[in-house]
Amino acid sequence: MGEILEKVQSDVKEAMREKDRDRLTTLRMIADQLQQDEKMGDGDEVAVLQRERKRRLDAAKAYRDGDRIPQADAEESEARLIESYLPEQLSDDELGSLVDEAISETGATEQKDMGGVMKALMPKVAGRADGSRVSEAVRERLGS
Repeated sequence: MGEILEKVQSDVKEAMREKDRDRLTTLRMIADQLQQDEKMGDGDEVAVLQRERKRRLDAAKAYRDGDRIPQADAEESEARLIESYLPEQLSDDELGSLVDEAISETGATEQKDMGGVMKALMPKVAGRADGSRVSEAVRERLGS
């Protein structure tokens, strides 16, 4: 069992004791997703959390666009809870340094080289920055 899953299961018990229904529901969903991923043999807890966080943020945006503010707030709250289990995110400076290293390693000079840079960069980022943020940083460094 993964370290994150153990922490989530411990927090489920705590939420039950505190009778925190909203938190409990979200934590159970996270635990279920992590267990499913583990059973399938993927075992990448960070990727599961990132995927679930992104789903919540996308749903929140859709709700906001539809002027359904309470639902958007609920989705954003779930995203924040999920985020609390993710590794600490890279600062813009740290991300920029990693992007520069990957560009240097790959010899990239223009936008068409972006795929190679991303391939070299993503393992170094290891869940510490959202993929869209990383690609934006690479695009910026390579010149739009």
